[in-house]
Parts: sequence; structure tokens; C-alpha cells
Amino acid sequence: MSRMTTKTEYRLENLSCANCAMKFENNVRSIPSVAEATVNFGASKLSFIGDATIEELQAAGAFDGIQVVPLTKREPDPKIPFFRRKENIVTILSLLFVIAGMIFTHRDIPHPTVATGLFAAAILVGGTGMFITGIKNLVRFDFDMKTLMTIAIIGAAIIGEWQEAAVVVFLFAVSEALEAYSMNKARQSIRQLMDIAPPSAIVRRNGKDLELPTEDIRVGDILLVKPGQKIAMDGVVLSGRSTVNQAAITGESVPVLKQVDDEVFAGTLNEEGALEVTVTKLVGDTTIAKIIHLVEDAQAEKAPSQKFVDRFAKYYTPIIIGVAILVAIVPPLFGGDWHTWVYQGLAVLVVGCPCALVVSTPVAIVTAIGNAARQGVLIKGGVYLEEMGRIHAVAFDKTGTLTKGYPEVTDFISMDGEKRNILQAVAAVESMSQHPLARAIVDYAEDQGAGLADIRNFQSVTGKGAFGEVDGNLVHVGSMKWASELAELPADMRKRAEELQQVGKSVMAVLFDHKFQALIAVTDPLRPESAHVLRQLKGAGIHHTVMLTGDDERTAESIAKVAGVTDVRAGLMPEDKLTAVKGLIGQYGRVAMVGDGINDAPALAASSIGIAMGGAGTDAALETADIALMADDLRQLPYTMKLSRKTLQIIKENIMFALGLKIVALLLIIPGWLTLWIAIFADMGATLLVVLNSLRLMRIHK
Repeated sequence: MSRMTTKTEYRLENLSCANCAMKFENNVRSIPSVAEATVNFGASKLSFIGDATIEELQAAGAFDGIQVVPLTKREPDPKIPFFRRKENIVTILSLLFVIAGMIFTHRDIPHPTVATGLFAAAILVGGTGMFITGIKNLVRFDFDMKTLMTIAIIGAAIIGEWQEAAVVVFLFAVSEALEAYSMNKARQSIRQLMDIAPPSAIVRRNGKDLELPTEDIRVGDILLVKPGQKIAMDGVVLSGRSTVNQAAITGESVPVLKQVDDEVFAGTLNEEGALEVTVTKLVGDTTIAKIIHLVEDAQAEKAPSQKFVDRFAKYYTPIIIGVAILVAIVPPLFGGDWHTWVYQGLAVLVVGCPCALVVSTPVAIVTAIGNAARQGVLIKGGVYLEEMGRIHAVAFDKTGTLTKGYPEVTDFISMDGEKRNILQAVAAVESMSQHPLARAIVDYAEDQGAGLADIRNFQSVTGKGAFGEVDGNLVHVGSMKWASELAELPADMRKRAEELQQVGKSVMAVLFDHKFQALIAVTDPLRPESAHVLRQLKGAGIHHTVMLTGDDERTAESIAKVAGVTDVRAGLMPEDKLTAVKGLIGQYGRVAMVGDGINDAPALAASSIGIAMGGAGTDAALETADIALMADDLRQLPYTMKLSRKTLQIIKENIMFALGLKIVALLLIIPGWLTLWIAIFADMGATLLVVLNSLRLMRIHK
């Protein structure tokens, strides 16, 4: 494969603002050997197609000190004390010079040049980096935030407003430091995901125990996991028995029992016993690696709100520059004071910095998607996060979504009230059967403490049931129709069987030596949480819920009645589910479909939002759905809807904050009250409000 068609990815350090990300992306694209480049601001990640060297990439980011590092770098970011951080040292020094300059100004010292010199020192210390970038941009007619600030501060110095220029530089330095801190907080969700799986593990290979980096572990290696250790790779338990805390992957708070042949995931915590695990996936293919990759891709995909803001900002900055020029020139032409109106024009430039507007959407999307991933909900993009908040109806698959997905015995009714011996005999017959309901009966017998009896001469009768000799009795277990052919059934038991069948249960009869003994009713039971989840959705404004199932109408109606589903479509093939979803979209607009991610793939793809149950360990669910509920837990659905709606609300608030504060500040031009101080406070205040408001999304839980 040619290097010009190979996609390469790097992680970025010191990427502090959305404008810097856009500029860095353009700089990388301008490298001759690069065909295409994308910078993911939320994930601090660069993806490009081409053959650029690390040195060329570093040079492209030199304007803001952006560092390019390999994706595999696992060393934690160094903990630098507050007073040793470069941006904080610069800010504090600038503040000291500003204070000193103000002291000299207010004491009427006969040498004002001393105060001016101190203010100039504050400007140089706090703004040199910004000036260099701003002047380079100005030469290229690239008007970003630093360009506007550079023009405003140099202009203020030219008209003699040294004190205000120095204060503006100091406040700008403060806002830059706070924005970098806030964005780092928002990105912590991804860093926490990256730190979930340990970087190394003890592996048994060729009879030797070795500690290897996870990158060197191969499929088929045996992991040795002690109690209290994290599991480093996806695999299957070879030996041992233990409870494993899977909260990092699925969001489940209750540890899960793992024993031989059970699947385990990288990044989960082994709690009690020692385990030997056969590795089934390489480090880059583990479930947690896929989650990290999908979460980062989700943050790169722009949501509708962000696309609107980007289009708006494209025209907004030139308009602000035009307004600033008009404010500075037009009033003096009609008799106004040049000094006053040039100063007002410079203040307009500062107010007009689009930083808060540009960051208003991505910081909310980054925070929400990261929070969802920690709660066991994988959202594949900002567009799906926003769309989820606009859903009007939800369609559910029945089997494995609203129900448990496997049969259970719900009723066992014997003629004389005696159960244990009958259960032992029935379980003995069913233990030899391959019928799907047989396993449910054997499990029920074990739960009731009835062991398996010895069986001889077992025989299965296709479409009817099975029989065999148990403790000298000929035991038949099968359909009511077959039982009626073999023996006379009591009227009351026949009536009871019909009642059970009317509520969608499969009913079997038990005969001993051609005499009726008991009824067994089996069904795929409703999940315990289904009814509560549907009530929560109704409380959230989803008044139309639909069950789409291939089962017969009687069974579907029975489940829907208990669950609280408002509409039932039964007897559907996969293509019928697809048609049903399209019809619902025509009727209700935006419709979400919840299914297992495999059998329901066409319906999931056709819906406004496809939501897959049980994403952990199910590659098809991760690939086909827009949202995956990793724990196979319906209770994550109302949480996802709440998070989505809160995100939409916060994005709207952010845009209002970003534009509202600037409009208020610009209105101060009319009475001539706008100052550089007010301008920078409006810009800095809007940015901080937007970021801090977005960080509220980190507090939303199930």
C-alpha cells in the first residue's frame, strides 16, 4: 500500500484551543507529502494520509507549542506544580508588572515613562507568544483570535492606552490558562479510558512465566491473573473461578461471576480468585481498545449544532472586523474624537474574538460522550447524541431486549401437589433432549433442589416431545396435543393449560405410565427492569412505544400488556421489521430502534437512531448501531435520553452565553462606555461560562 494512501495517527499534547486545532490541521494539510489531515480537538488526536515526518508535523504545530507523540505512548503526563507551569509563571509575572505600573501611575511620580515601561514589560512578558503568532497571521490575512488581540493591543499602545493594553494582556493570559485547564478536565474521560487496561501482564508461554508489555502478547497466550489485579487482555477463562468487576466496560456496579469458558474483558478487575485466561484478541482489538477508538471518532464527528457554529463563525469574524473599522472611522468623520473612537474600535475587536462560540459545542459533546462511555453507553458521534434528544417514538425488539432472551419455567402444577419426584423424572428425560425448552426445565429442577434420576431407553419424538424409563416408570414429557393422544387429561388441567397458553406460555404435559401427572409452563420472561424503563420513557415524553417481534400475536400482546408497550406488531420477519420502522418514521418523525445488533440490523440501520443491547463482546453491535448499551441493561436507555436532552440544552445555553455577553458588550458602544477591560472580561467570561457549563454534564449519572 502506498504511503500516500496510508492513514497515520498521532496523539497531540499542548493542544489548548479550538482555533489552534483548526490552524494546526490547515498547516498539516499544507505539507506537500500530506494528502488529507484531520485534527480531533476533543480527543487531542491527529489523523492524516501521507508521508510527513515527525519533524514536519512538529513544525506545523510550533506556533502554539503543539507536540506530536505516538498513539502507543502510555507514560502519564508529568505532574507539574501550579507555580512551575509556564503559562502560570508568565501570567503571574505579567500581573506583578501591571501592579507595579499602577503604583507608579497613581503616585504621580514625575517620570511617567517608568509606569509606561512597566506596562510595556507586562505586555511583552504576557503577550510575546501571542504577538508572534498574531503578526504572522496578519501577514497572511488569517484573522483568528490572536490576530484580533494583537491588533487591539498594539493599537491601544499607539494611542497611549498602555495601562489598559497591559491589563488586557494579563487577562488574556489568565483566560488562556483557565481554558487549557478546563479542556484538560473535559478530556479526562478519554484519558481515564486509556488508563483502564494495564500496560503489561504475566503470561505463561512455552512453560515459562514472563511479564510482557501488552503489545507483545499474542492470541493463545495464557494470562495469569491474581486476586485484585486487572485483566490485561480480552480472553476466555481457562481455569479458576472468581467475581470480576466489569464496571469499566459495561457500567455494571455488581461484580459478575466468571468460571471456565466465560468471556472476560481487558481493563476489568479480578476480585477474589486466581484466573488463567486464554488470550483471544490482540491489544489493538480488545473491547476497551474499540471503545476508545469509537469514542475518539465520535468526538471528531461534528454534530449539527457544531456545523452550524462553524458556518456562523466563518462569517462572524470578518463581520466583527468590519464593525470595528466602521466604529473607529465613521464617528470621527462626523466630528467625533479620533482617540475615543479608535479606542472603541479596538475594544470591538477584543469583544469579537469568536473563541467562546467556537468551543461552545465541542466541549459539551466531548464531556457528554466521555461521561456516557464511563457509564457503559457507547455513543458513536455528536450527531447521534443530539438526535437521541429529539426522539418521538421508540421501537423495541422483543426477544432479548424487552425479555431475557431465553426460556424459563414459570408454572409447575402437579395433580397431587407432589413435585420433587416428578421433577426428578422430568429433568432426567429433558437432560437427554436437544429441544430449546429442555434446558429451562433442567435448570428449574436444579433450582428446586431436585437431582437427576437415572434414565433408560430414552427416545425423542419430533414435534411432540420425549420419553424414557425412570425408576420403573415410563415418563412422557411433551405437547398437550400429544399428551391427549396418549391419555385422558382431567378437564380442570386442560382448562388451566388453555389459560396459560392464552397469556403466551408454552405448556407441556407430564405422564407417568400413560397417566397425567403435571403441567409445565415455559416462557421467555420479561426483563425485571422493562416495565420500569418504559414508565421512565413515558415520563420523559416518549408517549409511543412499539414492540416488533416475530412471535405470535397472543404471546406478544401478553408481554406488551405487562411491560406497558403502547403498540404491538407481531409475526414479523426481518424485512417486515424494516418496513415497520420506515412506517413509524413516516408517522412520528424521529424513531429509535432498540435491538440486539445482529438479527435486527436492517431495522437498526433504517431507524433515526439504532440502539444495540449488549455491546460488550459483541462486535456486530459495536459496528451496526449508533449507540450501544454495553451492559445489556435497558436501564441505560433513560439515562442516555436524559444525557442527550441535557446536552442539547447546554449547547443552546452555551451559544446564548457566547453571543449574549458579546452583544451586551457591543451595545456599550452606543453610550461610549465600552473599554478594553470590559471587552476582555466579556470574551473571557463567555469562554469560561461555556466551558464550566459544559462540565456540568460530567455529573449526570444513571
